Amino acid sequence: MRLALFDLDNTLLGGDSDHAWGDYLCERGILDGVAYKNRNDEFYQDYLAGTLNITDYLNFTLDILGRTEMSQLQQWHDDFMRDCIEPIILAKAEALLEQHRQAGDKLVIITATNRFVTGPIAARLGVDTLLATECEMADGRYTGRTTDVPCFKEGKVIRLNRWLEETGYSLEDSYFYSDSMNDLPLLEQVSHAFAVDPDPRLQAEAEKRGWPVISLR
Repeated sequence: MRLALFDLDNTLLGGDSDHAWGDYLCERGILDGVAYKNRNDEFYQDYLAGTLNITDYLNFTLDILGRTEMSQLQQWHDDFMRDCIEPIILAKAEALLEQHRQAGDKLVIITATNRFVTGPIAARLGVDTLLATECEMADGRYTGRTTDVPCFKEGKVIRLNRWLEETGYSLEDSYFYSDSMNDLPLLEQVSHAFAVDPDPRLQAEAEKRGWPVISLR
């Protein structure tokens, strides 16, 4: 079965779910609307520039998970899905997923954003397999720390290769759709690389390599 891999943020979504989660927490007064938001914005600019320190970012963004009961987190995420994610789900993205689904391809979302944020989004999009940055759990709740290799830059390749070994799938005739130059390591591994509403650096790289550039907006 052929693999169709999809980045999530700014690819299948018309925005960044990780950044939006931080904004959601600030807008509702759960976190400091000035200090946290400013730091969140700084991290996002680092991500766009390709200079993000993923460890620092994960320590920052996962802290709230470790300080909050699971039932409260679930309620917040339900509201977040309704208010922040549903409005940025792209019709063309859903159509692209369905196109690959109808072709009999195996759909995989592979994202740097953590599983707490992205698990329900993947389910909403009807994608059963999600490779995401993992949140450590102990005694039935989050610790506020990450675990395993972050699913970011070269980490996406590491995590995907391990999943391929575990499942027996291969990258023969595979597809990967992404908006970000941060995903260049994985885009180089697949048979069919697509730049989706790409950032300027990926736009230039796609043009240089002859990769298709498409828009789902």
